[in-house]
This record gives sequence, structure tokens and C-alpha cells, in this order.
Amino acid sequence: MGFEWLAILMFVGFFIILMSGYPVAFSFAGTAIVFGLIGLMVGAFDLNRLLLLPNIWFGTMSNFTLLAIPYFVFLGAVLEKSGLAEELLETLGIILGRLRGGLALAVVIVGTLLAATTGVVAATVIVMGMLSLPVMLRYGYDKKLAAGVIVASGTLAQLIPPSLVLVILSDQIGVSVGDLFLGALIPGLMLSGSYLLYIVGLAVFKPEMVPALPSDLVNLKRKDLTQKILKAVIPPILLIFIVLGSIFFGLATPTEAGAVGAVGACLLAFFNKRLTPQLLQDAAHATAVITALVLMILFCSSLFGLVFDALGGKTLITSLLTGLPGGYLGFIIVSNIAIFLLGVFLEFIEICFIAMPLFVPAAQALGIDMVWFGVVMAINLQTAFISPPVGFSLFYLQSVAPKEISTLEIHKSALPFMVLQFIVLVIVMIFPQTVRWLIDLSSV
Repeated sequence: MGFEWLAILMFVGFFIILMSGYPVAFSFAGTAIVFGLIGLMVGAFDLNRLLLLPNIWFGTMSNFTLLAIPYFVFLGAVLEKSGLAEELLETLGIILGRLRGGLALAVVIVGTLLAATTGVVAATVIVMGMLSLPVMLRYGYDKKLAAGVIVASGTLAQLIPPSLVLVILSDQIGVSVGDLFLGALIPGLMLSGSYLLYIVGLAVFKPEMVPALPSDLVNLKRKDLTQKILKAVIPPILLIFIVLGSIFFGLATPTEAGAVGAVGACLLAFFNKRLTPQLLQDAAHATAVITALVLMILFCSSLFGLVFDALGGKTLITSLLTGLPGGYLGFIIVSNIAIFLLGVFLEFIEICFIAMPLFVPAAQALGIDMVWFGVVMAINLQTAFISPPVGFSLFYLQSVAPKEISTLEIHKSALPFMVLQFIVLVIVMIFPQTVRWLIDLSSV
């Protein structure tokens, strides 16, 4: 072994700094600078390698795919801050509330629809937690079920296009974001469908956990209900069809579709008389913060990757991963375990920039379908995002949950849905056509 030991120390040092709470971008950059200097002193690092950074950074800034990020974030911010997402949840709650488990079914459906328009987990979980959790608790829903269905449904934005996770993953694993969107759609709907079946099963076998809402809450005149549906349900569905349909049918790139979606969200807010300068300012600020965060991490991680590669780290990791017992299967098991464990403690953006550069060379060397691999990793990240004790969605819900539901109950609420997600993950791993079918169909 040459200087690979220095690369190992570099990665360990980076992880220790990161877990101490230091910002991820500065953890990347600071570790790279320190170990670059150490490598320079021991003859393991050549300063001429730094000349590659401008090409990497300018290449990143000209990446048309990454331009989709601010558009989709802005789209979601407008829907959230205008109250349109709230009206969607309220209307579906009225439609389904008369059924046992109807409000929980409405939460899953709204979570799916918001995932297909916003791609932002925090906003979805918080909005649904504020609106539906108090209602479900007030009318006798089981506490753990009420919290669990919000946490799991809100986190669908991790997987269902136009997920921000998929946009970043496409850049890191080197595949078309359009293919990744197509590949993730069926697994995302499988997750959503598994939640619906679980709630229906509870309504049949444990009806006391999912009572129907009182009739006086859900009985509206047909004219009033029709108006609410036309105003609150149909427009978001049309927006979803326009954005995702234009991508899937090859009419627009994800970036172009994101721009159309952002304009469409503003038009919806305008027609509902909610498009104010303050709304646009708040949505633009939220978009700028998230976009700047992603780009800052991307720039700093490229410096980290440059030094780590120079010290022989990537070559060492690739040889270890491709040499695992079991070959292909061994790599898939180890990569899934690693991503899940990282996902319990870290945000998906951090994981994409930390783990993917290590796994991608080995996956390519083993001949793994990279679109399928990306979707599997995204499902795994979704599961980790609701995993106790530090799943981020749990804390999003905890921040807005009523006092009568404890932190322990919120954490326990995720367990049944983690089982459902694990089942879907196994199905996708066993049957790759769940990912490939739409992609192959679109290429015919």
C-alpha cells in the first residue's frame, strides 16, 4: 500500500468533522485542504492537479440538468406558501372522510400529488402535519398510525419525480435525469399503493384505528363540493400531468418542464388571487437558499474528490467493493446497508456527494444498470429518512405535532411503513423491470 492509508484517514477525518455538526460544504473543503497539504509534504499530491478544478466547476455550472433544481424548488415553494397544498388536502379529506380510514387515504393521495409537484420533503410533511394530524387525533385515529402515514407519505417526495434526490443522483451517477424520472415512477407509485393497501387493511381488520369522520364535517352540497374539486384538485393534477407528461413523452427536458411548472404554479396562485409580491419574494428566497446549498456542496465535494483520488482513495474503494464475496450481490448488499446507515444520520444531499462517487466506479465495473442502481439507492434513502432515532421526516413532523402525541410515538409510527418500504425495495431489486419498463417503452 502506497499512500492509500492517507486517503482512509482523510475520509475518517471528514466523517468525524461532519458528525460534530460542522457544515457539510466546509467539512469537504477543510478536510481536502488539510490532507492536500499533508499529501504535498509527503510527496503524494501534485499541486498541478488543482488546475483541473476550474474545468470541473465550469463544467458543473454549464450542466443543464442541474438547472432543473431551482425551478422545481420554486414550484413547490409557491404551492406551499400560497395555501394551494392546504386546500388540496382539505378537499380530498372531505371527499374520502366519510369512509373508515378516509382521512388517512387522503393524506397518502395528497402526499403523492405534492411529491409529484414539489419534490421537497420538509414542506410536504410540515403542511400535512399541521393540517391533518390534529383532525385525525381529534376524531379517534390511532396516534401512531396518524403520525406514520404523514411521515411516510410526506417522504414520497424523495422518490416520486420530480424529486430533488433524483436530479442530484442523475448528476452523480452519470445518467439522464429523464430516464431516472421514468425509472422511479413505478416504484414510487408502488410505495404509495402499499400505504393505501395498509390503511384499507386496517379499516377491514382494525376499524377502531381508522374511524370515519362525522357526517356534519364531510356533507357538502353537490354544487359546493364540485366547486371545491374544480378549484383545489383538478388544477394541481393538470399541472402534474403537464410537467411530468412533457418529460415522459419527450416534449421537454426536465429543466424545461420545471420552468413550465414554476410558471404554472404562479398562474394557479394568480387565479386564486394569492400571487403577491411577498409570496414571490418568499418563494424566491427559499429557492435561492436550497440551490446555493447544493452548489456549494458540489463545488467543495469536487475539491475533496480531487484530493481523495490523488491519494489513491477511489482506486482502493473500487477494488474493495468489486472484490467483495458474492461479487454483484455482495456489492448490492453492502451498498444498500451503507446508504441506509448514512441516511439515518445525514441529509440526502450530503449522502449523494459522499457515497455515490465511491460506489459508482464499482457499480460500473460490475456492469450494473446505473438507472436501476440509482432508483434502488433513492428507495433506500427514502426508508432511511423515516428511520428512528434521527430520521429527518420524524423531526419535521415533531416540530408541528400537537402536545398529545409524544416523540416516542412519532418514532414508533414509522416502523410499519419502514417494513412496507423494505418490501418494495426487495421487489424492485428482484424485478428490475419495475424500473426499466417505462424507459424501454419510451424508447420504442
